[in-house]
Amino acid sequence: MKVIVLGCGIIGTSSAWFLKKQGHDVTVIDRQPGPAQETSFANGCQISVSHAEPWANPSAPLKVLKWLGKEDAPLLFRPRAELLQWLWGLQFLRECTPARTANNIRQIVAISEYSRQTLRALRAETGIQYDCLTKGILHFYTDQKEFDNSLPAAKLMRDLGCPRESIAADEVVRREPALAGIRDKIVGGDYTDTDESGDVYQFTTGLADRARAAGVQFQFNTTITRLLTEGTGAAAKITGVEIIDAAGRHSVLKADAFVMAMGSHAQALLKPVGISLMIYPGKGYSATYRITRPELAPTVSLTDDGYKLVVSRLGDRLRVAGTCEINGYGRDLNTALCAAITRRTRELFPDACDYENPVYWTGLRPLTPSNVPYIGKTRFDNLFLNTGHGTLGWTMGAGSGRAIADIVSGLTPEVDFAFTGIARNQQKNLLQPA
Repeated sequence: MKVIVLGCGIIGTSSAWFLKKQGHDVTVIDRQPGPAQETSFANGCQISVSHAEPWANPSAPLKVLKWLGKEDAPLLFRPRAELLQWLWGLQFLRECTPARTANNIRQIVAISEYSRQTLRALRAETGIQYDCLTKGILHFYTDQKEFDNSLPAAKLMRDLGCPRESIAADEVVRREPALAGIRDKIVGGDYTDTDESGDVYQFTTGLADRARAAGVQFQFNTTITRLLTEGTGAAAKITGVEIIDAAGRHSVLKADAFVMAMGSHAQALLKPVGISLMIYPGKGYSATYRITRPELAPTVSLTDDGYKLVVSRLGDRLRVAGTCEINGYGRDLNTALCAAITRRTRELFPDACDYENPVYWTGLRPLTPSNVPYIGKTRFDNLFLNTGHGTLGWTMGAGSGRAIADIVSGLTPEVDFAFTGIARNQQKNLLQPA
């Protein structure tokens, strides 16, 4: 089949790669001048199966209330006169029950673990270099209550097959000596040796290069204006995608199948054809610092629970990312949040980096209320979804691409996940046009 993939981040590029391996004729379209220029550009770089607990959990509502009005809060909700934001917020609260949280964790862990295994195989096959570290992820706590609350979550992860080990404060510092300066504040942690880190931008661009060499066509600097449809009911299908190319020319590209992998921007194209996804952008921040004293910088990827920050060593750079601002589609930098990231990083590793010349960045994470992405079919028999991965796009990317390639090819993915539009374990989750 001829397949058009809409979007060229880690999700779209992985989808294109595996679709090509299935024997399809694949074209990827993106409005940017190259791969991984938006959410996949400068995120936290963790492959974090162990911390798949969604933002929506029983403790979240009180935390959100506590953080209201704080410009440097880890989760900053700015109410807007926007229906989707409020509907998303209400659904978010609904997902905070213990039962829903546990079910969502199971789904997230399933696709994340499958993706990690897929990434390892893909890395071995392609030889892509992306500052990969396979030293695990170390999560440390500076609040006793938060550490105590993490113990059941860690047990659940172990029950699901993820080796997340709860450890004492001294063991935290033993595993990452760069944290010795705050040993008196650490109350405990957990460590998962199977987790990884690496530069998602480098990986995605490397995979795109290899996909191009294998015959995938890439059309950059191209704006997608709408999806064209014909038919009704079960006979409805997508006939083409209307675009404006780099030269400003309007045209329509046709294909047998279409994969939507545009993250937060998927909703704008899908809603006019009657599909309403519960996806809202969460603006995430990152800061990248040049490491000046390598012996003082961490070598294990870290998660700072109190500040909701992740830290990854990328060669001679330190990437620190976090916070989530629920405030529409703007990508302007909030200087208070940027300053908070640098302030905290300097507290943790005071002499490790050049903190006078940080490179700040923001990207829009495509958040679903449950943190479970949309992967699978729609009512249009030739339109497929691979979007809504939230903060775990890098963690889920390779596996999501492999799974959607199977679905487009009429195959059943190997992973036990609640794919949309597919009957599995006596369940269906169909997306119906409004």
